[in-house]
Amino acid sequence: MKTLSQSVNFMPPEVVKVWQKRALTAAVPLTVAGVVGWVVSFLHPGDDEFYRAYLLGYMWVLGLPLGSLAFLMIYHTTGGAWGTVIRRQLEAATRTLWVVAVGLLPLLLGVHRLYPWAQPDWLNSHPEAQHIAGAFLNVRFFLLRAVVYFAAWITLAVWLTSISDRQDRDNTNYDAPLRHISGFGLVVYAFTILFAAIDWVMSLSYPWCSTIFGLLFMVGQGLTALSFAVIVLAALLKYEPMKSVVKDDQVLDHGKFLLTLTMLWGWFTLSQWLIIWAGNLPDEISWYLDRSSPGWHAYAWFIVIGQFFLPFFILLSRTFKSRAQKLEKLALYLIVIRYCDLFWYIMPNFHKQHLAYSWQYAVVPLAMLGCWLVLYFHNLGRRPLLALQDDHVKLILESNHELERA
Repeated sequence: MKTLSQSVNFMPPEVVKVWQKRALTAAVPLTVAGVVGWVVSFLHPGDDEFYRAYLLGYMWVLGLPLGSLAFLMIYHTTGGAWGTVIRRQLEAATRTLWVVAVGLLPLLLGVHRLYPWAQPDWLNSHPEAQHIAGAFLNVRFFLLRAVVYFAAWITLAVWLTSISDRQDRDNTNYDAPLRHISGFGLVVYAFTILFAAIDWVMSLSYPWCSTIFGLLFMVGQGLTALSFAVIVLAALLKYEPMKSVVKDDQVLDHGKFLLTLTMLWGWFTLSQWLIIWAGNLPDEISWYLDRSSPGWHAYAWFIVIGQFFLPFFILLSRTFKSRAQKLEKLALYLIVIRYCDLFWYIMPNFHKQHLAYSWQYAVVPLAMLGCWLVLYFHNLGRRPLLALQDDHVKLILESNHELERA
């Protein structure tokens, strides 16, 4: 007699291939436009808009696979039905990390056009910064650290997904090794993303520094990845098998996570501002002074309201959090506002006197997102949407089967 998992087809619906084709259709013209911007930047050494746009897009898209890796490890460490129904989505996202690693190359080529510590003229005019810049923020060490970060992230992703593949083939419980690897991996992720945020974004404002900066990026990546998982899950709920598997309780848990991360973002942002305001030291307030022009000042209020207050009050509603179609719209908004938040962190370093925007700031990040989505949907469509040998999945399927019989 066939079990429930054997009688139901858990492979992704054909619409996943349609989503992949749509992503490819959007990515091609956007990528061509981005390449044109790169050529213009190459031919005009004073035009660095492409590299600024690329850094913005890279940090935005990076949150999808890295945040997914973090949530995958949280799930393996703690368990719960919330993670069971999005485990395959998280794994599909982590399998893109090798492409994201390759995507760092254009950014490394433009390191001298983005970071002040990599520019000899800037160092000559700031002799007090030469010692620290020479010891830590030099191009060779910068590149080495980037290799270490991605080596750690890709190793964790390959390790976890390879065990997951083995679990699909064998009727064996692999919860223990997945839990042990994930517990260790969360520590590795925390340290590496803290230093990566310092290297790739905070060093734009060198010698300014903040001990909370990396935590803000960690929370931001979690918001980006979980929001994307909510969007994909809501789309899959229109089709079998997820339509019959996922219940409102799992969606509610996702909404609770989004609320928690929104509150953490608000707390870390407020804490950073209060600490720097209370200290009132010239080296520390410089970051906010660069963002004190009328345009940037208004933009700061837009971020505070859009990133915290609006989603916070919406997510207080239990009914809203438990409805996938409603939560999907907010999740899409959170991904967009995350882009706006990164714009606030990056662009005032280059446009200190006024708020400025270039067409490349939109085209290049969207091109990167489109290319990433093509690979993501390819990965998602290759494996069952549920890890059928996972004990958590078996419990969900049997519970749903009993409810249907009742």
